[in-house]
Amino acid sequence: MKIPKQQLLFPELYRDKVSPKPVNVASVPQRSPFRYPGGKTWFVPVFRDWMVNHYPKPEILVEPFVGGGIISLTALFEDLVSRVVMVEIDENIAAVWQSVVDGHAEWLAKKILDFDLTKEAVIQEISKTDISVKEKAFQTILKNRTFHGGILAEGSGFLKHGENGKGIRSRWYPATLAKRFGNLKLVADRITFRQEDGLGVIREYSQRGDVVFFIDPPYTAGGKKAGKRLYRHFTLDHEHLFTLCESVKGDFLMTYDNTDEVKTMARRHGFQMRLIPMKNTHHTTMEELVIGKDLKWMDRYPAVHEPVAEYNKAVKRERKVPTKRYQ
Repeated sequence: MKIPKQQLLFPELYRDKVSPKPVNVASVPQRSPFRYPGGKTWFVPVFRDWMVNHYPKPEILVEPFVGGGIISLTALFEDLVSRVVMVEIDENIAAVWQSVVDGHAEWLAKKILDFDLTKEAVIQEISKTDISVKEKAFQTILKNRTFHGGILAEGSGFLKHGENGKGIRSRWYPATLAKRFGNLKLVADRITFRQEDGLGVIREYSQRGDVVFFIDPPYTAGGKKAGKRLYRHFTLDHEHLFTLCESVKGDFLMTYDNTDEVKTMARRHGFQMRLIPMKNTHHTTMEELVIGKDLKWMDRYPAVHEPVAEYNKAVKRERKVPTKRYQ
């Protein structure tokens, strides 16, 4: 029997429904210099598949909550679009992407290679104030690579034990990081970076048919406590985001935590949904919610399914009429 081309390209998604397995992130080219909570490296094969379903090829990819940037970088390095618009409101993360666009990727690579990483040296470096954007970018990379979980939010602290007891050196790979920044230099002229509200940028590009959007809000609807722990900016008008997506002339793909609140909003705005397996930071297999205009192309993956059963249960609960009690 001939194996479908998509199965050859993305074998990780083709598992039986009884025991679906998530994508092995080690098989995905690592483009981003960040270790990022909620990062989408695992989603790259699905994103590629989504992109090749577009004809003609989109001109621009807009990522309004770019974070670690793996999706935008994949789109550039694999020539899936001509340009990307990367948007991030967090000033520390923004400093890294702004430095790359401003031509300082090589400076960052050299700074990383020359830095003698000790806890004392990191504390001294990240304590500096009145610094340039590229120096803030270096501080951000240091914190991202030495803080627990790569978390940059207030209250985050240094790794204590790390891998094999290496402590803060566990995630510090200077040669690898320098190489990634060196590679970013090659695509910097195809990046438009903006430090601002992602919702405004969606609105700005919404009427262009040659633009697609990858939307991965770093905020959980109904999960402010978790958002506050992971991100400096953790509030978002989710209903407004869904309304904006209705106005998009091109196409969009959105990923969210699998919550009833989000699924209710998606149905209210007429969007399709699919659930896809992924592993969280504790290596527990969970399902992430994918939302879009037309997700029928995802039905070729046995590991992916529509949350229909859950919807039917919710409808039954809503329709259930309380029984009158007579005295």
